[in-house]
Amino acid sequence: MESLSPNIFVNDINATISFYELLGFKVAMSVPETGPDLVWAMMTNGSVTMMFQTFSSLADDLPEISRVDGGSLLLYINLKNIRTFFEEIKDKVTVLKVLEATFYGATEFSIKDNNGYVLTFAEHE
Repeated sequence: MESLSPNIFVNDINATISFYELLGFKVAMSVPETGPDLVWAMMTNGSVTMMFQTFSSLADDLPEISRVDGGSLLLYINLKNIRTFFEEIKDKVTVLKVLEATFYGATEFSIKDNNGYVLTFAEHE
């Protein structure tokens, strides 16, 4: 195995792109390549890659993606300069946990994205 790039299913891909742009992500690829009717987008920030896809784009081919039970996750993202990053975004997002030092040597904070997913950012100092 060489890498992991989650493909996260969302209802509103344009709102998701806007949210992740607030966090410094940029669209690397999308389907279609241009226009307002995107069904999939790959976004990157440094060496972190995340993909977002509409539920409706795969509903017929893969109905298992649309469910109430299962699929809960927390995305744990390591970065440098966590305090600066926190100050840059804290008033633009829903903060679930403010900066705190953990017993395992990390400084972390958690936010909720526009789709309800939890993102925890960490710096191991």
